[in-house]
Amino acid sequence: MKIKNPVLRWLYVYGMIVLGCALYALCFNWFFQPNNISMGGFTGVAQIINRLFPVMPVGVTSIFLNIPLFTIGVRKQGLKLLVTSLSAMGISSLMIDGLDLLHTFQPMEEPLLACIYGGVLVGVSMGMLMTVGATTGGSDLAARLLKYRLRHLSIGKLCLGIDVAVICLYAITFRSVNNALYGIIAMYISSIAMDMVVYGSVNAKMAYIISSRSGEIARQLLSMNLGITLLDGQGGFSGDRKQVVLCAFKRNQIAAIKATVTAIDPIAFIIVCEAHEVLGEGFGEYSPDSL
Repeated sequence: MKIKNPVLRWLYVYGMIVLGCALYALCFNWFFQPNNISMGGFTGVAQIINRLFPVMPVGVTSIFLNIPLFTIGVRKQGLKLLVTSLSAMGISSLMIDGLDLLHTFQPMEEPLLACIYGGVLVGVSMGMLMTVGATTGGSDLAARLLKYRLRHLSIGKLCLGIDVAVICLYAITFRSVNNALYGIIAMYISSIAMDMVVYGSVNAKMAYIISSRSGEIARQLLSMNLGITLLDGQGGFSGDRKQVVLCAFKRNQIAAIKATVTAIDPIAFIIVCEAHEVLGEGFGEYSPDSL
């Protein structure tokens, strides 16, 4: 989301950070901690330390664990990461400990429900933070740094790999296989939710349109301010030469495109695909720090 006014941009960024941190803290205190489900990441490591040494609050311990990782992150991404992510880490950690002091949540009768709802809400909260260039530290910051070398993996999958390693450590430490398995389920769900928040905002699809009236279809799509590309093709059965119309568009434009194409050629082939990411005019822009 682009906001030109610097004041509004600042309010938007830190509003998202506070909201994401509040959601993150609520999930931890409501779904994970009372049900003894490991959260993964440095928060999961802090859970282990808290269980072994109860005098160490989870939030404060998480802050100390994140210091070395933030040092590396600042060298890679600059002071912007330091300001936004330190804010997010500090706010989320203090909210975790503050909410724990204000209210004690009881364990749920169905731990699987805690996994599902906790996983979804944690993924949404971390995705919200990442869309404004912030992290809570731990696995999401580590995943963001690994993304520079592993560009082919999504941010959610990188977080999942780190979280599963921490959850396995949790299982070994407390010999609690069931709770570790619940944690893996929750982190898998959170990785899907995070990818939907981070990459779903692209909101794009792609269509291949095969028709004997491709020229007319192309002109009509151009009149709708859609970018198109004409590809040379040949019918496999008939051997006829045809032009294939390639078009990238927003999700809310699909109905208008199908109506336009079928009005010109009712028997046209329209193949609609999901576009994981679209860069260019009208869509996103490439950045070395992009997720």
